[in-house]
Amino acid sequence: MSGAPRTRTVVLALLRKEARVELRTFESIPAMTLFSVTTYVLFHFGLQEDSLTGKLASGVLWVTLLFAAVLGINRLFVADDEQGGFDAFLLSAADRTALLWGKALALLAYLVAVEIVTVPAFALLLLGVGIGQALPGLLAVLALADLGVAAIGTLVGALAVRTRARDLLGPLLSLPLLVPVVIAAARASTPLLSAPAAALPARWLLIMALYDLVFAVIAFALFDFLLED
Repeated sequence: MSGAPRTRTVVLALLRKEARVELRTFESIPAMTLFSVTTYVLFHFGLQEDSLTGKLASGVLWVTLLFAAVLGINRLFVADDEQGGFDAFLLSAADRTALLWGKALALLAYLVAVEIVTVPAFALLLLGVGIGQALPGLLAVLALADLGVAAIGTLVGALAVRTRARDLLGPLLSLPLLVPVVIAAARASTPLLSAPAAALPARWLLIMALYDLVFAVIAFALFDFLLED
């Protein structure tokens, strides 16, 4: 069997393991979803506005999703560290990059699951324009933003999990690195959430795509070293 199928098999096994752990513990997705929906409810009553559009709507959407993502990043490697999963993986013959891909895809799945619930909740509670026309463009922005969060989050999670202050270090490292993603996503989403809706600005999508690529390469280059003690 060639190297690629073995890596693919390991990645699929890791994804099944992540799904079983999440279904058993409900530590990540419910917490991220509850945080996001609660934040939108607080904005709904705190801003004393029936509806938001444009820059304000885009900012509320993406800042909330950013902080929800940090919750998922903080828990991404905790079970492996506490239950000896790192040591077991290092002792196996599996390619170490399989763990990178498995964790990044798991975090990506968490983000998608959260957004399936929270984006409609945002539209219902806060959005002052119809989301139907903006949805195709917004899905493109969400996809690129999620890829960036997955790449950065996997790198930061692996870096912080073996430190004593991982609950503090994770947000301190991830938030500055995720700020460019949030800025680009918010700028790209603003025309879509305005009244009337405007075209999706392609340059912000290109910026996000480039940023995602850079951090995917960095994560791939550094991940082996982060697994060592």
